[in-house]
Amino acid sequence: MSSVRPPLPPFTLETARAKVQAAEDAWNTRDPRRVAQAYTPDSVWRNRAQFINGRAEIEEFLTRKWETELDYALRKDLWSFTGNRIAVRFTYEWRDADGQWWRSHGNELWEFDPDGLMARREASINDLPIDPQERTVFGPRPAAEPDGR
Repeated sequence: MSSVRPPLPPFTLETARAKVQAAEDAWNTRDPRRVAQAYTPDSVWRNRAQFINGRAEIEEFLTRKWETELDYALRKDLWSFTGNRIAVRFTYEWRDADGQWWRSHGNELWEFDPDGLMARREASINDLPIDPQERTVFGPRPAAEPDGR
């Protein structure tokens, strides 16, 4: 797999939106290996109160995540960008093994290397139990769904 991940910084409005959509699309595959390839080999994450270092740990983390967050579906929206950094807000829904549905929402701060790989990810996330009829996120974003512009 290529070590260059366009679009590359410095970002414009168009390329920042494309980068956010590419991340959403990848995460909605729930494929830990595919997602991990978008990060530098030594990428540093803060995910809630957990600290994760490097692709191998990212892949392990995502494997555990999607083994417990069933029927995961995500939406990411560009919040802001400058140079090699992007801020996003997101919402995702999932159910646990007992059938309880959850809506998780929060913010991420991303920093990219010159090849467009994410070197740093800071995520703050809150979870809210919801009833199945309250769900609003179903699978990957359809083409007709607005992208939060």
